[in-house]
Amino acid sequence: MQTSTRNDMLLKRSLAAVWHPCTQMKQHELLPLIPIAYARDCWLYDFDGRRYLDAVSSWWVNLFGHANPRINAALIEQLRELEHVMLAGFTHAPVVELSERLARLTGGALGHCFYGSDGASATEIALKMSFHYWRNSGRAGKTRFVSLAGSYHGETLGALAVTDVALFKDVYAPLLRASTQVPSPDWRLAARGESPRDFATRCAGALERHLETHHEETAALIVEPLVQGATGMAMYDAEYLRLARSICERFEVHLIADEIMTGFGRTGTFFAHEQAGITPDFLCLSKGITGGYLPLSVVLTRDSIYEAFYDDEVARGFLHSHSYTGNALACRAALATLDIFEADKVIEANRAKSAAITTAARTLAAHPRVRDFRSMGMIWAFEVDSGDSQVGRRIYEAALAREILLRPIGRTVYFMPPYTMSPEEHELLVQRTLEIVESI
Repeated sequence: MQTSTRNDMLLKRSLAAVWHPCTQMKQHELLPLIPIAYARDCWLYDFDGRRYLDAVSSWWVNLFGHANPRINAALIEQLRELEHVMLAGFTHAPVVELSERLARLTGGALGHCFYGSDGASATEIALKMSFHYWRNSGRAGKTRFVSLAGSYHGETLGALAVTDVALFKDVYAPLLRASTQVPSPDWRLAARGESPRDFATRCAGALERHLETHHEETAALIVEPLVQGATGMAMYDAEYLRLARSICERFEVHLIADEIMTGFGRTGTFFAHEQAGITPDFLCLSKGITGGYLPLSVVLTRDSIYEAFYDDEVARGFLHSHSYTGNALACRAALATLDIFEADKVIEANRAKSAAITTAARTLAAHPRVRDFRSMGMIWAFEVDSGDSQVGRRIYEAALAREILLRPIGRTVYFMPPYTMSPEEHELLVQRTLEIVESI
């Protein structure tokens, strides 16, 4: 079969049989799906040999390139031993080792790990744990949650209830529990002349005023530390996290750090909350945890929270589960990912890469149609000044024509590449993005 025919046949079969996520399927009548045959490092290849630089890490998950030989080898070795066993009543070496290593990365402050399959599941677990903790502690009235304006925490019903992105939430509103949103410290919203830190302090004041009145009914505040992803890579000063931690402690409200996107080095430290010098009560991780290989998520929490569930009565236990909890293959991929972080001193190396990409992007940042160019760690974002409501889609198409995979959020264009991207690939990404901005 000729390669072009293979592309066409797979595309037709996919459209007929697969309901693709976060997609209006009718749009693919005009904008074809791209069948991917294989991938290597930062590049995706179709059956015709056309390639695409994966500048968004395949939805923010791929850290060390596609078909990474070290993660491949770890999975092959694990396949010879154990692919999966239920974690109810059983355990296995990869999940134990992964839990111990993750706990050490929090300095031992969060010593208990509960596993799920994806980011939204991690959010559900943290919300349920917080609610159940207060119930077990004799404070059953603490049932409500607070999140930031523009927040995104997943699309299951519990996660969607604390999400504040209308496109995902509005149609399902009748199914959701009410939550409260407090002002986002997104520095783009600051008053003229107001610094990001001063604005973060002002927003923390709004949180404080809310909890002064509602702390008795509030179980937890959930935040995306430092960067709110799906609302358009909204970045904010770490002072907000420092103040929020103090406010939550004073009013006896849990702090949930949703590091599903920001964890594993994306913001310049291994966990984003480290930049505020704080520890949350719950830490949600997913996406990069397996290097982009397998679905896995985890919630880490404190000994004191775990102990509130430790009881002779079954109903006081945390009974959340799914069949593939703590899957051995996924845990082994996560261990291989942590090995690479340690062996290659990735956090330190990324600081140099981040500075180099930011320098390479100076011409792009200065373009008259680029607004609010910003970066944090290994994330870059900007808005394109255009009156075209479909500008994001046009940028996506123009990027594919130039061998680049970008996935704008409205008018927000962002780079979130694998950490293995070379200096030559950095230059190519920036230069071709500049061409796209000039052409739109």
